Amino acid sequence: MEYIRPSRAARRAVIITDPQPAANVGGVWAAASRAATIGIFLILLGGLLYFGRSLILPIVAAAIVGLTLAPLVKAGKRRGISPWITALLIVGCSLGVLGLAVTAMAGPVSEWISRAPEIWSNVKEKLAVLEEPLASARQLETALFGAGATTAPAPSVVMPVVAFITPAAGELLIFFGTLIFFLVGQSELRARLVSLFAERDAKLRFLSIVNDIERNLAGYLLLVTIINCVLGAVVAVGATLLGFPNPAIFGVLAAVLNYVPYVGPAVMIVVLSGVGLVTFPSLGHTLLAPVGFVALTTLEGNFITPTIVGRRITLSPLLIFLALAFWMWMWGPVGAFLAAPLSIVGLVVFNHLFPKEDVRLPD
Repeated sequence: MEYIRPSRAARRAVIITDPQPAANVGGVWAAASRAATIGIFLILLGGLLYFGRSLILPIVAAAIVGLTLAPLVKAGKRRGISPWITALLIVGCSLGVLGLAVTAMAGPVSEWISRAPEIWSNVKEKLAVLEEPLASARQLETALFGAGATTAPAPSVVMPVVAFITPAAGELLIFFGTLIFFLVGQSELRARLVSLFAERDAKLRFLSIVNDIERNLAGYLLLVTIINCVLGAVVAVGATLLGFPNPAIFGVLAAVLNYVPYVGPAVMIVVLSGVGLVTFPSLGHTLLAPVGFVALTTLEGNFITPTIVGRRITLSPLLIFLALAFWMWMWGPVGAFLAAPLSIVGLVVFNHLFPKEDVRLPD
């Protein structure tokens, strides 16, 4: 028995390989103080980004778009075209596309809103099979939270829409204004930032980082835009064949939402399911579009896009997922659109400051 007890204790003991005492305890505390300083800075920076998002978000978005479109301004300048003309053309085309999108969406959205009672009754009829589970859920809610939990008045729709549109108009004004001045004065801004560095190596490193950011952003977004346009065209054709109303709108929506990894395709699946539930007579016909879209986005996300984009810049799926979660929490839907470009910027800067080394880790 005395032999068995030490054996069991040994099996439960923590296995430590080659333990060594700390050579300098003061160095450990110095490293901990530096880590605490960095942590405090990151917390303060996060608070600034969160509470100042109404001003910082459009400026950061304009800077990302400006870095992406900077090669166009440089190409025009080499051919004798003023940066003001190029910047105004870019902003004018963007506003034109935005206006066309709003005009195209206004008619169908107004029609769907006017048909809301009919659509709701149709949806209730289609989902009659779920009445019993929903009734059980309501009974459970009443038992847990009381009868008053289910009798709350329906919230107004107008006030949240007005509350969203009012600041969005101001942020759009800041975005386009910053974009124009960024595209026009990018060369002067870069020269002023370079002059802040004292050493020549630091100046060259800064220029190399900025050039690589522009090159990678432009290449990545160009390829992703082409892929999303093809995806939107396929979705529009499929919506036409299945009998969806206004199929072009679904193609445009699929192309735009696909810029947001994971979340965009999920929203599109919900949209296709909801519209199919209202439009088609049977549940099987309704599921054709969502199932087809899942197959299409799986093929695009796992084979087509990694094969084409991966040759230019490799983005870890874990990095994209964490960046998407963080920027969506920080800045909402616009932050979700900026998650991938901001990840590219951070990845370029990190690879410049901490280049890869061939280090063999112990097994």
